[in-house]
Amino acid sequence: MAEIIRIIGIDPGLQRTGWGIIDMAGNRLSFVAAGVIRSSADEGLADRLVELHDGLVAVIGSHAPDEAAVEQTFVNVNPTSTLKLGQARGIAMLVPAKAGLRVAEYAPNAIKKAIVGAGHAEKRQIHHMVRILLPKAVFEGDDPADALAIAICHAHHRPSLQTALRLAGRAS
Repeated sequence: MAEIIRIIGIDPGLQRTGWGIIDMAGNRLSFVAAGVIRSSADEGLADRLVELHDGLVAVIGSHAPDEAAVEQTFVNVNPTSTLKLGQARGIAMLVPAKAGLRVAEYAPNAIKKAIVGAGHAEKRQIHHMVRILLPKAVFEGDDPADALAIAICHAHHRPSLQTALRLAGRAS
């Protein structure tokens, strides 16, 4: 029987951070859970980051993932929005790292290519493929779907990452 690895994918955002959790047994993927952590737009930046932090701590505590994957930040036209997204992404990387998880990062185009086969896929194509790859997945909206896609991308890249870590003498 193959070892089960639980992976959390995180799609960071200041207003909404999507999360999706899958189990990987060999090359078989299974849906575990997905959702969104929201921060209050009425609050100051520091309080919103605390809301994201506390939400991710709760998700990781409830589902006990073994590994995490986070989408890399893309550059927005608005520098202020880019900075805020970067701060939310910092929380998305900090929480799993503090929980002792190895955190992998993937560019948006790499995620799309891993899921759809094309680096410039549309959201609806990603959602469609997530539903095909995880037929029992239950999610509403873009954020959890994107987070599940990030987790699937990590599952697809995990064997080569493990090999690279073994060759570097750092495998777990």
